Amino acid sequence: MYRMKVCACLILFFSLGTAQLDYRDALEKSILFFEGQRSGKLPPNQRLSWRGNSGLQDGSLAKVDLSGGYYDAGDNVKFNFPMAYTTTMLSWNTLEYGKRMGSQLQNARAAIRWATDYFLKCANAAPNKLFVGVGDPNADHKCWERPEDMDTVRSAYYVSPSNPGSDVAGEMAAALAAASLVFRSVDPVYSKKLLGNAVKVFRFAVQYKGSYSDSLGSAACPFYCSYSGYKDELYWGAAWLLRATNDISYLNLINTLGANDVPDLFSWDNKYAGAHVLMSRRSVVGNDNRFDSFKQHAEDFVCKVLPNSPYTSTQYTKGEAEAGLLVVGGLIYKLPEENLQYVTSITSLLTTYAKYMATKKHTFNCGSLLVTEKTVRSVAKRQVDYILGNNPMKMSYMVGYGRNYPRRIHHRGSSLPSLAMHPQSFGCEAGFQPFYYTANPNPNILVGAIIGGPNQNDFFPDERTDYSHSEPATYINAAIVGPLAYFDSSKR
Repeated sequence: MYRMKVCACLILFFSLGTAQLDYRDALEKSILFFEGQRSGKLPPNQRLSWRGNSGLQDGSLAKVDLSGGYYDAGDNVKFNFPMAYTTTMLSWNTLEYGKRMGSQLQNARAAIRWATDYFLKCANAAPNKLFVGVGDPNADHKCWERPEDMDTVRSAYYVSPSNPGSDVAGEMAAALAAASLVFRSVDPVYSKKLLGNAVKVFRFAVQYKGSYSDSLGSAACPFYCSYSGYKDELYWGAAWLLRATNDISYLNLINTLGANDVPDLFSWDNKYAGAHVLMSRRSVVGNDNRFDSFKQHAEDFVCKVLPNSPYTSTQYTKGEAEAGLLVVGGLIYKLPEENLQYVTSITSLLTTYAKYMATKKHTFNCGSLLVTEKTVRSVAKRQVDYILGNNPMKMSYMVGYGRNYPRRIHHRGSSLPSLAMHPQSFGCEAGFQPFYYTANPNPNILVGAIIGGPNQNDFFPDERTDYSHSEPATYINAAIVGPLAYFDSSKR
């Protein structure tokens, strides 16, 4: 009885002070955002019309075609490491919640395909080379210009047997494998192509072990260093190939990697928690005891995140008080820079594990705390609701959602006048004074973009120069697509 009371109180506290939110509208906008990040030749049905073609000659310095893909955040660089994670998460969320997405399923598939078409180019452009990025990040970050005007060097970076990159290759394999499942029933030919390339890229990752951070140096670090090493990407890639192929050799490989660490975060850099939740499905839903250890790891992760768990290692912001009652938990707070990336990624895992639990009415314990599907779901919902506006600032951290949202996001294309408004190029540095340092709102609304978010005191200044809080990123959005579909469908 005591445990049930603890569980009930957790749900009560997280439900206090919440306003009605339109998850369907947020879902549509979260996917629309990816059109604002597109590189390459834009299609006729491009909806964010202030964007234009860009990076059409990407890869030409290496005599290959690497056009397409996504810019990672507010700059004009294509980093395959976070782009692949973005694609894996978008694919996973589409697999789990596609039936709940309604009309947005087609847009989600299009967003995934925009990335995988590019990855296919990267994997097949040249023998014994896997291209993993385009654009010199150090040169790009010295400029404030639209992607349509880029005049910085568009270097093409690759890993090879002599300069390996098991981390980026493992993540690209995961993305291709996950996406192959998304297209399996609607485009089997394309799906087979994706899976074949996933197997090939993963074989490369395993055969030539090493970190791409070491191979690429300043082209990867400090921007997207693989701080956790490459073993988690091999683990994650194998987990996705196992799901896509049912080839038991991938499980054998996973077991040899010996990844028993249970982190309390999940991100583009550290994949262990995601792999544990992914593989726990076979235990929780499929009753396959070979995967019980992954279920235990997944539940250990959840215990480290829940605010009332005796094993929690997760900090939360204060949140807000309403009617004299404190909303327990507030926002998950992991790191000062781009904190919402951790919030959306962790929330994605929470909703997915809650979904698995619900299918079998599964429960577990974090010490004295009884954890039900509702327990996990309530914590995840609080995070989503906070992002959408139920927070002390009464601000939506999704651009274009609600009436009060960030207007000065750290994003080149959004902050500079579009080609239609200003056909002439601004040049590398000319955009800084009139458009970067100004207090004026951005002229182009990057609808659906979720930015880095508030600080540990629930405060957000909405300043373009404060990139750690005001910059959007593809991987922040990719992770929230599933939770938005989940809470929209649970409402109906």
